[in-house]
Amino acid sequence: MRYELAPLPYTYEALEPVISKEIMKLHHDKHHAAYVAGANTALEKLEKNRAGELPDLDIKATLRDLSFHVSGHLLHELFWSIMRPVGSEYKPIPALEEAIIKSFGTFEAFQKQFSSVAKSVEGSGWAVLYATPTKELVMMSIEKHNLNHLPAFTPVLALDVWEHAYYLDYRNDRAAYVDKWWSIVNWDEVAKRISEVSVL
Repeated sequence: MRYELAPLPYTYEALEPVISKEIMKLHHDKHHAAYVAGANTALEKLEKNRAGELPDLDIKATLRDLSFHVSGHLLHELFWSIMRPVGSEYKPIPALEEAIIKSFGTFEAFQKQFSSVAKSVEGSGWAVLYATPTKELVMMSIEKHNLNHLPAFTPVLALDVWEHAYYLDYRNDRAAYVDKWWSIVNWDEVAKRISEVSVL
């Protein structure tokens, strides 16, 4: 089993002016690529250990590396997919809006709280919306990448707030990045992901 870096579903400049071409190239081609490479390196070490080639492998550290890099890879795949090229304003489709209202009261309350989660992540991390086995939507913050998958919780919307995701464009103003990011969310893709776990 090996992970691969898929191309972006749009051009590097497609998200401008919200996210610049320069950031997208660095973020996808360097940072995301590093998580893919890290995951494959950890898998290779585990394979060699099983074959007796690395008998003194630090299993605990290697599994921690695997968790970090695989989670980083999967979160970035989600992140790219739930954004769309800059264009006309999107609103959540009715079924998605109903699911959000059921879990959060209003769309505005959901958006405000999710923004607060993203802005308050300590250091590097993510704000993530999950669909749960009980057909609810819940949001959580993630430190770095590890532990981004709770049992049977499916991530359906994710916002990367590592500094490499925004610093070249927004410097230390994470809040401005978060606020502008809403204009490029691909709600059709979010709805598709939620419907796949039968929340809609």
